Amino acid sequence: MLYLLDPRNPDAPFPSANQAEKEPNGLLAVGGELSPTRLLSAYRHGIFPWYSEGQPILWWSPDPRTVLFPEHLKLSRSLRKTLRKQEFSVSIDMCYEKVIQACAEPRDGDEGTWITPAMATAYTQMHELGHAHSVETWRGSELVGGLYGIAIGKVFFGESMFSRATDASKVALAHLVSRLTEWGFRLIDCQVYSQHLISLGAEEISREDFIQHLDDWCELPGHMESWRGEPRYPTEQCFAEEQPANRKPQQP
Repeated sequence: MLYLLDPRNPDAPFPSANQAEKEPNGLLAVGGELSPTRLLSAYRHGIFPWYSEGQPILWWSPDPRTVLFPEHLKLSRSLRKTLRKQEFSVSIDMCYEKVIQACAEPRDGDEGTWITPAMATAYTQMHELGHAHSVETWRGSELVGGLYGIAIGKVFFGESMFSRATDASKVALAHLVSRLTEWGFRLIDCQVYSQHLISLGAEEISREDFIQHLDDWCELPGHMESWRGEPRYPTEQCFAEEQPANRKPQQP
């Protein structure tokens, strides 16, 4: 049975993520609301909301979990070439709401979006409170790619990305990884598997290991200074050489 969250009590705890359903993979709870208190509690415990317009709020914690350790980022030959050409500039937190709007647009072959108006409003509020951030990719003055997510301690929880030009979202992710590495972040949560993410260095780990990483790294001090950064041209020199896939992540 699914756990029912009371929308009148945002402080009510979630059930353990280990109680999530195996089919559909990770479905844990239903209901509640999208207050900052509820969302921060969810992410801290390895849970995220994902539902469509007309559905109640559904909360998930899949097993395995797709993550990216910053030191495992893979820069393909073509992406390195794009970075060398300096075709795109990248900024942080310059137009957060536009990034969410772009991510909410239906993709090719999709009829709708899971970023409902209520979700967009909730995550915009999270940004205003300093918990959520966006990375923007520009071609001249045109916004052509980006991503957004939530930061807790030394963990960044990626939510969505979009691209209107080849490699635009990959450049945004590469720039984010560079900045997070500089700030001592340990992990990027990618939520669910996709071949696109795997090609960039993401991997699957058990939910148990993921929760342990959250316990270790969400309690570390986050990047407390402003994330906002004017557009600049990232280069491949900004990124460390690719690390062996079997390299163990840093310990706290």
